[in-house]
Amino acid sequence: MRATLVTTWFPTAIAPSRGSFVARDALAIAEHAEVRLVHLVPPADDDGTRRLVHEGIDVLRVPMDPRRPDQILRASRTLAAAMADADVVHSMAFSTLLPLALRRPRAPWLHTEHWSALTTPGTLSAPARLALPALTRLLAGPDRATAVCEYLAEPLRRARGHRPTDVVPCVVDPGPLVPRRARSDRTLRLVSTGGLIDRKDPLTAVRTLAVLAARGVDVHLEWLGEGPLRERTLTLARELQVAHRLSLPGTASPEGVREALGRADVFFGPTRADNFFVSAAEAIVAGRPVVLGATGGQGEYVEESVGALIDAQDPERYATAITDLDARTRELSSEQIAATIGERFSSRAVGAAYAAQYTRLLDEAEGERAEGER
Repeated sequence: MRATLVTTWFPTAIAPSRGSFVARDALAIAEHAEVRLVHLVPPADDDGTRRLVHEGIDVLRVPMDPRRPDQILRASRTLAAAMADADVVHSMAFSTLLPLALRRPRAPWLHTEHWSALTTPGTLSAPARLALPALTRLLAGPDRATAVCEYLAEPLRRARGHRPTDVVPCVVDPGPLVPRRARSDRTLRLVSTGGLIDRKDPLTAVRTLAVLAARGVDVHLEWLGEGPLRERTLTLARELQVAHRLSLPGTASPEGVREALGRADVFFGPTRADNFFVSAAEAIVAGRPVVLGATGGQGEYVEESVGALIDAQDPERYATAITDLDARTRELSSEQIAATIGERFSSRAVGAAYAAQYTRLLDEAEGERAEGER
């Protein structure tokens, strides 16, 4: 089976972590199909390469600025040739729908959506919110669709009407587990992974640090990631006299993330809104309990025995949740925590789920052809 994947999110030399979840999906799918990938690369991520092999997957990069109608039209023409002999077309991310809407694939078409604006439109600018109803009509085009969680699938189903929409999670592969610390130093080590952006809310994380310190907790937070709130985060930490408790080492490789999780006692992600929240799932799979913002799909996999979800950006409540969770999970091993997710999100499970979607697509297309011949 030949599957042509089309995405606007994929790693480049300029943005090596962009769309890493799409790259993992592609590798999982490649265990079941012959995969070729078309990367509709936006200007900010374009490193100038046009053809490459990414971990064994053939990639064609096509420049496309989603704000430029001329580039969308040009990309649509290029896609028509790239998809010509595909058995299945699989688009990933909302912006890929723009050129595909102009020139619909001939092959059966699956779309995978991640866009947080569908679940939290308030994160968009005012003009974008006005355009959202018209844009979401594009989601009705693909034959089948998947979302990474039920939280996102719900608005996707509303937009798609009778067309099928299922859930296929993000890839979070289990790996070697680092035993939890003995805690003989009586410190509490927190870790977080994500952009220093408003939606991830590092400012609430700093305020929570200050509350914990005021309560006499010797707490430290290592936040892996970069973003426009870096200086505001550092400034607030200085103002609240917890700068010595905060470390912002920047973006880390997957190996660096695993090492940081291994050093930590609790993962702390005070997100305002997420869909799947890959970083939180990675923390649990690494054997670390989690305290998270409640808005998103994370409630679908975080068990109460290893996690706490807070429904307000309240540093006092986050601080209490952290100390309570730490106390009641301290005797749990990494293996016990990781077992609450197990292999559910592994490459093998996700690849098989997408392969099943492709089979349904082909069966449905054959059924429609047979019906039309009667």
